[in-house]
Amino acid sequence: MSNLSVLILAAGEGTRMKSAAPKVLHLAAGKPLLAHVLDAVSALKGAASGVVLGRSADEVKARFAGRPLNYFFQKERRGSGHAVRTARTWLARRKGDVIVLCGDAPLVKPGTLKTLVSLHRRERNAATLLTARVPDPSGYGRIVRGSDGRPAAIVEHKDADPAQLALDEINSGTYVFRVSDLLKALDRVRPNNAKGEYYLTDVIGLLALDGKSLGALRVEGLEECLGVNTRAELAAAEKILRRREADRLMADGVTIVDPDAVYVDAGVRVGPDTVLWPQTYLLGDTRVGAGCQIGPFSWIKDSRVSDGVRVTASFVEGSAVGFEAGVGPFARLRSGARLGARVRVGNFVEIKKSVLAPGVKAGHLAYLGDARIGADVNIGAGVITCNYDGVSKHPTTIGAGAFIGSNVNLVAPVAVGRGAVVGAGSTVTEDVPAGSLALERSRQILKPGWALKKRRRDAGTPGRRDEGKDRKDNRKDKRKGKN
Repeated sequence: MSNLSVLILAAGEGTRMKSAAPKVLHLAAGKPLLAHVLDAVSALKGAASGVVLGRSADEVKARFAGRPLNYFFQKERRGSGHAVRTARTWLARRKGDVIVLCGDAPLVKPGTLKTLVSLHRRERNAATLLTARVPDPSGYGRIVRGSDGRPAAIVEHKDADPAQLALDEINSGTYVFRVSDLLKALDRVRPNNAKGEYYLTDVIGLLALDGKSLGALRVEGLEECLGVNTRAELAAAEKILRRREADRLMADGVTIVDPDAVYVDAGVRVGPDTVLWPQTYLLGDTRVGAGCQIGPFSWIKDSRVSDGVRVTASFVEGSAVGFEAGVGPFARLRSGARLGARVRVGNFVEIKKSVLAPGVKAGHLAYLGDARIGADVNIGAGVITCNYDGVSKHPTTIGAGAFIGSNVNLVAPVAVGRGAVVGAGSTVTEDVPAGSLALERSRQILKPGWALKKRRRDAGTPGRRDEGKDRKDNRKDKRKGKN
């Protein structure tokens, strides 16, 4: 939208959050509160954005370093009107209209902001407010309307008289102002209120006294007006945001068995005909393909999951899972795991920074780290790539079609050639040529009848004679090299 600015008030310290972190950097549905607001205003094409910051300015700037934002610093917290004054020079240069909204209000929708600006310009208002009617307006500023039905003032809860407290239309903290009218009115705002602050809300009453045209867009319910000041309010906002994401996915053809038991971060993408089972978490920069079965009890973050994949009761982070692969139950894919098509990773298998070519099977109880594994390799139970020597990590390479038996230790750096076989129980420290058998085991010792004699002895109470016989037998065994 042409000749439009956005000013986000984000200087609040968030003392009720009881946190060392700036309030606007607390996460809801995987993104900082301020990021949700910035994403909403990004729908207003062509609008320049400014952010008013307080003591934690450097932290906020660092978090949003990649965004084209103008920053203004509010050294003293003297109210919302004082916060807007910090951007006076920028606004005067920009002219036109400005949306003013709060950085801790992550639930306002892009479409609502577009409608608010359109109404403001269509009615040629000096100011247009976003309001809502709610059953319990406690704590919110009340909208006082004049005889013409238009807004005439906003009265904060602490300053309201009984008649004003009975009003149920509240101020959301989101406005559109004509910049020239806003700046003139700000010069006349005085801290004549219970908190001794310069209220931005007082601008509305001053503009009404000047006979300026004022308007309001009333939204249904309180949801888009909710701000976050406490941990409880953060949890409430998170729940709403995640439900919005679930609704978006279902509208796109995803089946969610229980939308209240699935947790999807903002921006996650899921293909049609995928089923999300309860206690599934899709977090961060995650993409899931079509026709998948995810969950129950699965946690996937910053990963790519191809079509037709099954992930059951497993953890996947920073990984890629190929077409029709199966993961779990109880598997863990750590950062850098890359699974090819139709790979099978079973229970209690951990994979880190390894590439598994199509058709690899690792059914259970294995650790594969810093490995390159060729197509159709079979990894037996208890296989470990011993990739760390206490100082550095080393690679393991396994050629296509190889068979790695159960309880094998592959001491890296080591390579197993194409089609080779490593026998169960082996510790492999040297490369295995293609098509070879590697077998490393201690000699098995067999003592016929030993177990039967032991059970007989244990069944009775041996006397001194029996004890002497046992010692004699043991000496004979030693002379014969038995143990």
